[in-house]
Amino acid sequence: GTTWMIEILSLICRNGDVTWCREVPNFMRIPWLDVGGIGVKLVDEVHSPRFLASHLPIHCFPKSLFSSKAKIIYIARSPKDVLVSLYHYAHMSYLMKKPSSFDELMEDFLQGRVPFGSWFDHIKGWMQMKDKKNFLLVTYEDLKQDQRGTIKKICTFLENELEEQAVDLVLEHSSFNSMKKNNMSNNTMVPDYIMDTKNNQFMRKGIIGDWKNHFTQEQKEYMDSIYHEKMKAIDVKFSWD
Repeated sequence: GTTWMIEILSLICRNGDVTWCREVPNFMRIPWLDVGGIGVKLVDEVHSPRFLASHLPIHCFPKSLFSSKAKIIYIARSPKDVLVSLYHYAHMSYLMKKPSSFDELMEDFLQGRVPFGSWFDHIKGWMQMKDKKNFLLVTYEDLKQDQRGTIKKICTFLENELEEQAVDLVLEHSSFNSMKKNNMSNNTMVPDYIMDTKNNQFMRKGIIGDWKNHFTQEQKEYMDSIYHEKMKAIDVKFSWD
């Protein structure tokens, strides 16, 4: 979802012109706060107004962010599909251990023993911002079910309204097929000491509900029970609920 959002924002800020997306890797267009070394250098070099990406939980950000005028777009996704995506990512990434089984990763995921911690704590933390004017919640499911409407909502939030023809271009060039064919967007440009993209594809399916091809009924019921217990205090209706 984050990679998709990077592409959408890259296109919106260029009024749908695909040139930037075709010539510059996504991690250089919108650098990651999470990555040390080259990541820090890229963040420092980006000119204002800046777009920055992050997977970090809310407590890792300085308090100054929340009194600033910075706009925050938070993209969330069904935890079941996140788990499946993470499972495949774990088999190509050198940044996390490879699970011996789907069951093992599920237990680690539910207990927060994965990069960036608990999915539940992460989303509950950022939902503290849900009523702020400079915060926009977008779900992967929103984008799949109404990509045009969601892109226009993002444009409004950024105060960068696009003509319909430009929206058409954003839609076209941020589609799964377009991104998968674009080496500047499909993460094949990521250094090979971070990710093995020669034997694995970062962009696999780009669909909603792929978890149904991986979960047993017992696993579904187990995860549902934990989800409802951990999320019962949140007064936010998500598109996967």
